[in-house]
Parts: sequence; structure tokens; C-alpha cells
Amino acid sequence: MATLDERPSAKRWLPLEANPEVMNQFLWGLGLPQDEAECCDVFGLDDQLLEMVPKPVLAVLFLYPITAKTEEERLQQENEKKDYSSRVYFMKQTVGNACGTIGLLHALGNITSEVKLVEGSFFDKFFKSTASMDPLQRAVFLENDREMEVAHSVAATAGDTVASDKVDTHFICFACVDGELYELDGRKSGPISHGPSSPSTLLRDAAKVIQSMIQKNPDSLNFNVIAISKKSGDGH
Repeated sequence: MATLDERPSAKRWLPLEANPEVMNQFLWGLGLPQDEAECCDVFGLDDQLLEMVPKPVLAVLFLYPITAKTEEERLQQENEKKDYSSRVYFMKQTVGNACGTIGLLHALGNITSEVKLVEGSFFDKFFKSTASMDPLQRAVFLENDREMEVAHSVAATAGDTVASDKVDTHFICFACVDGELYELDGRKSGPISHGPSSPSTLLRDAAKVIQSMIQKNPDSLNFNVIAISKKSGDGH
């Protein structure tokens, strides 16, 4: 059965490139202050390379290829009804190729206590407007939001690679809420808990889950990990 974002009539955007520079311009342009947080590349998942990532890490984005195996697993998870904390900000994806934007919204929506958004900015208004909505209502709100569509389009064409709407990769977000590590994927019916975590171990805990996802698809090479790190008071 086609998921919502696979309907032929569904709106499609150009995909965002897995490029911290592109994502930073997008985030900073829509209301995340430049001195609050930024996206950074995670060059590898072993301890030494994780150590190089600026701390504290607020959220982790993971880009992976959609394969028969990942789809099978997703459909299997659909049948497992899971409860999750009401403090987890989650939204469905109904716009094709919007997963980069939704990954960033999932990240920001779950760290609003850690970062101060610009008052009256797009993000500020978006999270205030959607706070009491359910995941599907949030998706419809995004789908009808012209300002976000334009911002996404500008960001999608700012990357180093030519943007095409034929993609077989997908972005998801990992965030720590109430001491638990959640995987937030708009193509799934709800957040998936991966057990206990903490702000200081979030990157390492997410890296373990990401490693197991990569191991399940050994033939694929198109993986990318990006951390959203809080900037310290001196701007670094």
C-alpha cells in the first residue's frame, strides 16, 4: 500500500542535499539564530571520529537509501503499536521529498527548550501553531505552507549537486526526549524508542542505531550523518 507521500497526486518538493552548509542557511534563514546551533558533518561512527563532533549535540540526522529491506522493516514496525511520551514532537510526511525539511523540523521541535528561536520567525510561528495538533494535522499544515515550500526550494537548489525529484534516499532524525532516544521518521506511524539516552550520550547512542541500520544494508553506500550542535557562548 502506498504511503501518503507516494500518492500520484501528492505534492513533491526537490530534495534537500545532505550538506551542513545548505542546512545551516535554511535553519538560520527561518528563525534559528546563527549563534544558537549549527549542522556539522559526522565523518564516521567510531569513537575517535564522534569525538571530533562539536558538543553538545542536540539532534542527529541520518540519510540512508530506501531499499526493499528498509521498506520491509518499516511495514513490520507499522504493525507494532508503541506508546510514546506526549513531549515528543512528531509529524507525518505527506509531501514527497520533504524528508530533509521534516528531519530538521523534528530536530528543532524536540529541542525548543535548548535553543531560542527568533520571536515571530517562521519556525517560531510554525511550532506555536502546530503545538496542539496531531502528527497528520502538522503534515497538512506544512503541505499548505507556502513560505516553507519557497524556503525549501531555495535550499534544495543551493547545494553542490543538481537537484532532481527522483530520489531513493530518506532523512530521519534522532533526538533525546525525557531520557529516551527516539527515531523520528515521517514515513512511519509514530516515533520509535531505542531505549535510554541522555543529552551527553545522544550522539554515541544514535551512532549505534545508525551502525545497525547500515549493517542491514551492506551493499548500499549512500549514507550520511549530520549532527546539530549547540554553539557555546563564545560563538563556537
